[in-house]
Amino acid sequence: MKMFEMMQMIGAVVAGGAIGWGFGLLQQAATRRHDRLQATGKMNGAWSLMPGSMTRVAFLLVALAIVQVVCPMFFAGNAQWAVSVGVVAGYGWTLYQSMRARLAARV
Repeated sequence: MKMFEMMQMIGAVVAGGAIGWGFGLLQQAATRRHDRLQATGKMNGAWSLMPGSMTRVAFLLVALAIVQVVCPMFFAGNAQWAVSVGVVAGYGWTLYQSMRARLAARV
């Protein structure tokens, strides 16, 4: 029984990590697009930054809902916290990588 709980937690962290990583990649693509628009001068104003951000958040919520429906065992007991930890770790990893790249570009 302990082995199943351990595998459940590991699976929950991996699933959450994949969701967070995917969301981070979407955010990085949006940042690159923003930088490209700003560099070419095609930025119409501050409100042009807003379109798409809610769509990305909606995709994150849909992905979490799909995981909850497809793999309900990840949301039994305390495993839902493991999914949250995975999302934070996955998204945090993409933020860390982009921060390292920006710092390396400055030097």
